[in-house]
Amino acid sequence: MPRPIATSQPLLRSLLQTRPRVQQCRRFVSTSPSTSTPRRPTAALSQRQQQCTANTRPLEQRRYKAKTVEEARSRYRTGPFSWKAGLLFVLTSVGLVWYFEHEKKRMQRKRVAEATKGVGRPKVGGDFELIDQDGKPFSSRDLKGRYSLVYFGFTHCPDICPEELDKMARMFDLVEEKMPGALTPVFVTCDPERDNPKVLKSYLAEFHPRFIGLTGTYEQIKDMCKAYRVYFSTPRDVQPGQDYLVDHSIYFYLMDPEGDFVEALGRQHSPEQAAKVILEHMNEWRGNWKK
Repeated sequence: MPRPIATSQPLLRSLLQTRPRVQQCRRFVSTSPSTSTPRRPTAALSQRQQQCTANTRPLEQRRYKAKTVEEARSRYRTGPFSWKAGLLFVLTSVGLVWYFEHEKKRMQRKRVAEATKGVGRPKVGGDFELIDQDGKPFSSRDLKGRYSLVYFGFTHCPDICPEELDKMARMFDLVEEKMPGALTPVFVTCDPERDNPKVLKSYLAEFHPRFIGLTGTYEQIKDMCKAYRVYFSTPRDVQPGQDYLVDHSIYFYLMDPEGDFVEALGRQHSPEQAAKVILEHMNEWRGNWKK
């Protein structure tokens, strides 16, 4: 047993001798001058940390702060809506109402125009060969390329025809202001026996210089009235100086540039209303115009 103890003593002695060196080495490292940045005071470090902490605060949502009690009450009373939002809502509603009303009227005019062209429906209008107030030939081909407003009457009409021709003149002038040269006003007599070209020219000059008067033989006028679905009651083979009555329909027939019937304007339309209807149809026309 003494031998193992003897061998362990030199080992313990060597360990005890090496321990002070480690402490000296540690002391040497701690007390030697360093080239690194000197350590800042604790107070400065804490101040820096406070600034970093203040700069890294989470963003807070800004809320509206009323300056007075009345202002706060007013804001809570109006809620999320303002007068600008209300005005925008009203203007949008008015615009939508106007748009739908406009489209409704446009589709109604389209249905009226297309109803006369449907299969199985009686056609209004057609080809004709007559003479005008200057005695020159005038046919349905001369009306192509423009809208035409056709009215049937006679020069010996006591009251209705003069009123309707005054109305027709006003309608024509209103349309001419907006779309010059797009409408041709036509007066067709239902009394060919008394309304010759000379009589027509003198009669129509009292209403408008742009009116075109048409006349012809008894058969020609009768066929045209039949094509336009106009009531025709003029007797045949009238003797010179014989008095007789002439009945006819009181409508203005609006025809498109292709010679197709568009709409009948009656006495319920004022000149302004009738001109508006005509202009609306013209604005929707996508075909060719006569130059």
